[in-house]
Amino acid sequence: MSKIALVTGATAGIGEATASKLAEEGFNLILTGRREARLLHLKNKLEQRNVRVLPLCFDVRDETAVKQSLSQLPQEWQQIDILINNAGLAAGLSSLHEGKSDDWNRMIDTNLKGLLYVTRAVTPGMVARGSGQIINIGSIAGKEVYPNGNVYCATKYAVDALTRGMRIDLLPYGIRVTQICPGAVETEFSLVRFHGDASRAGKVYEGFENLVAGDIAECIWFVVPRPSHVNVNDMVVMPTAQATATLFHRTYNPR
Repeated sequence: MSKIALVTGATAGIGEATASKLAEEGFNLILTGRREARLLHLKNKLEQRNVRVLPLCFDVRDETAVKQSLSQLPQEWQQIDILINNAGLAAGLSSLHEGKSDDWNRMIDTNLKGLLYVTRAVTPGMVARGSGQIINIGSIAGKEVYPNGNVYCATKYAVDALTRGMRIDLLPYGIRVTQICPGAVETEFSLVRFHGDASRAGKVYEGFENLVAGDIAECIWFVVPRPSHVNVNDMVVMPTAQATATLFHRTYNPR
């Protein structure tokens, strides 16, 4: 019987690449996201690999929608073996005294509360079965604070703390908990952070070879099939050209 993985934020970037990798490895998938057309397109593409895909269109910030969607899963989808908390974003890059509360709320509600809502809905089943695996997508921003990163960094530090807390709370039930913290990965991340400013977003990745979503999907896949007595607690993954959150070796400086 094929295992079931739930991937949040599956309509683009790391989430989409992870769904593709897991389908390649034979997992049936519950995929969540806000963009229904993209979810359905991804479902059709992945089902060509002889796996089953259940798309669920909701925003992880909506606690009611999360509860309703995950409490009403068809019987054959209720045994979720792996939860990948991928949904997350950055909004804005301003100093605290110039920041916008709408951006703050969006990051806190998605990166922190959304992760909690989904995890709370999924973990009781894992506890009851005495098995399961949770992989939280953190960030280098959860390891070091950088200028103007303030609230985004705070949310990712919170993911780091929650991952540790989950590992402690779920220890008696054989549930493995991992955090994967990427550095510079070219996805929609910077485009979202800069509110659709493609020129500014593109400059983030100029002058060096950045990671791509598939690199992180491969790291996730490294973690997933470890033997049941092995848990990868934490993994920080950055481009060779990146030493810290803000220090890069660029072959030229973006203008």
